[in-house]
Amino acid sequence: MERPIAWKSYDQNTKDEVFAFAEAYRKFISKCKTERECVTEFKRLAKQAGFIDLQEVIDKGTRLHPGDRVFADNHGKMLAFFIIGRESIEHGMNILGAHIDSPRLDLKPNPLYEDTGMAMLDTHYYGGIKKYQWVTLPLAIHGVVAKKDGSVVTLSIGEDPEDPVIGISDLLIHLSAEQLEKKGAKVVEGESLDALVGTIPLISKEDDKEIKDPVKANILALLKNKYDFEEEDFLSAEIEIVPAGPARDYGIDRSMIMGYGHDDRCCAYPSFAAMLEVSAPRKTSVCLLVDKEEIGCVGPTGMESRFFENITAELMNACGDYSEFKLRRALQNSKALSSDVNAAFDPNYPAVMEKKNAAFFGRGLVFSKYTGSRGKVCSNDADAEYVALMRKIMDNANVFFQMAELGKVDAGGGGSIAYMLGNYNMSVIDSGVAVLNMHAPWEIICKADLYEAKKGYIAFLLNA
Repeated sequence: MERPIAWKSYDQNTKDEVFAFAEAYRKFISKCKTERECVTEFKRLAKQAGFIDLQEVIDKGTRLHPGDRVFADNHGKMLAFFIIGRESIEHGMNILGAHIDSPRLDLKPNPLYEDTGMAMLDTHYYGGIKKYQWVTLPLAIHGVVAKKDGSVVTLSIGEDPEDPVIGISDLLIHLSAEQLEKKGAKVVEGESLDALVGTIPLISKEDDKEIKDPVKANILALLKNKYDFEEEDFLSAEIEIVPAGPARDYGIDRSMIMGYGHDDRCCAYPSFAAMLEVSAPRKTSVCLLVDKEEIGCVGPTGMESRFFENITAELMNACGDYSEFKLRRALQNSKALSSDVNAAFDPNYPAVMEKKNAAFFGRGLVFSKYTGSRGKVCSNDADAEYVALMRKIMDNANVFFQMAELGKVDAGGGGSIAYMLGNYNMSVIDSGVAVLNMHAPWEIICKADLYEAKKGYIAFLLNA
């Protein structure tokens, strides 16, 4: 069943809205390349829109009422936004859940070393990547260094046009005969993803004193001068290496965006934007932005943690309507969209797609009844009644949408946070934006699909 193309229905005013929203998003992902940076920016925008910190509400013993807007920050890497509805939370919430982490390279605890007069940073890749895609690219350094005195230093090197960039070398074609015989997974190995960061040695002021690893020493001196931290402080750092430079309009017609981190910020951003356009909903509206999805949703900032359950209890208590039974009912009675991306059909690689059940650029928000791999392993598999409800909501709001699988049955697969929300016995389905080059350093989305995602998320919050 072929779905209509959204672009064909847009008048000029709507096209202007599509491009304006896409431009705001392009600037966001150009600025926010780590989960911490996303949290910081979302909090800034939320406060401007009248959201207050739930911790302040708790500390002051303030009572919340319908229409109130609050947020909760979990370790600076996970966020929950709430707009209190007219109905009791016990009757359920409408939840948009997305993740704000993306595949990348992380520095190891002892990353800096020198080899043959070159200073290098040792990395450990994060999430599922094709390692060979990360060589010969301009890369940037983002992150934080936590010092023993309690202070936290923020790093960003490589984004300003005046900044230097770093990178990972590749073997020259002239000497790569053996390398090219390897399988793709082995062409570049994980332990070869070390970034070159300098070659100038530090010169001792004392002629009789020779500095060990002088290039490394020079890099440390530069970092000390600008950021005031020592080599040992790397032990308590979270530093990520990501593609350098801003997201760009893609295509001669500027219909697409090429950028780092579309998975899953192209769903997180419209989810948050939808919350800004909702006021006094019937059911409490929620936008849940989580970390660690790319490595299994683990840890205190991942969806597997109890953060969402605990913060919902705090919210209900602030509304004067908490009990353990009511909390359990609230979670069970809720409806959710697991806002995560799907694979866009690529004419260069049609063999892995089944066209009747593939997602296409320009045809709107993508619903996936199930993800997983092979025989739907680790998928949520939404029930037919819930899929029918989503169809009704989207059609009534004139939202362009499509249904798709993640490629052919045995071609591979992937997952999302949907089944973890489903563990509360709530109804949930995956819904998001189609992406080309998923998990590559530079991914591509269609602006129309981004716009329809926001429309769809607003419709869900108001009508589910």
